Amino acid sequence: MTPRPIERPVPLRQSVYDALIELIIVGSLPPGQHLVESELARHLGVSRQPVREALHRLQAEGWIDLRPGQGAFVHVPTDEEVDQLLTVRSLLEGGSARLAARVSTPEQIEHLRELVRAGEAALAEEHPEVESLVASNAEFHSYVTRMASNTVLAELITLVDRRIRWYYAPLARHRGHDSWDEHTELVDALAAHDEDRAAAIARDHSETTRATYHDLKAAGELEL
Repeated sequence: MTPRPIERPVPLRQSVYDALIELIIVGSLPPGQHLVESELARHLGVSRQPVREALHRLQAEGWIDLRPGQGAFVHVPTDEEVDQLLTVRSLLEGGSARLAARVSTPEQIEHLRELVRAGEAALAEEHPEVESLVASNAEFHSYVTRMASNTVLAELITLVDRRIRWYYAPLARHRGHDSWDEHTELVDALAAHDEDRAAAIARDHSETTRATYHDLKAAGELEL
């Protein structure tokens, strides 16, 4: 008899942690908001203990700030934090696109084109939801990373993925069709196995997102 691994349910504290991060990413818990354990527990339908554990973990990872005598607040990212992370993203995704171009298959390219169509469809909705736009964008970039077939690179990108989604959320509608046009250019380069062009497009794509963030912030049009 071959032993089978026992499937374990995700611990409640992990589920609460994941749920709180998603609420922060999509803006339901905006930067600077006061986080009250009892209110969060009621919203999530859990006791206060897993919420308390999740908040301490979030504080350690920089998602929230614990202020003595005041409580927990969603972290307000600084321009320097955003700039540094988007710079790292540019470097990682340039390398990811280069490797993906080297090994891309027709089936993978077609799937990417399907993701582009899905992203454009989400954007074309009468009232596009930020959560849907961010998810479509993340899925596209995630698939390019998987195409690269480099475990170490994938792990590094995963480390910054959630925070990238957080910073990208306020930009999703502003980047709009330009972002998906850039995705299409990347798919074309991947299909042609043009490693240099794919890497350049991926880097430029990330740099444009970074520039858009700073432009909107300077104009007072960014809510982050």
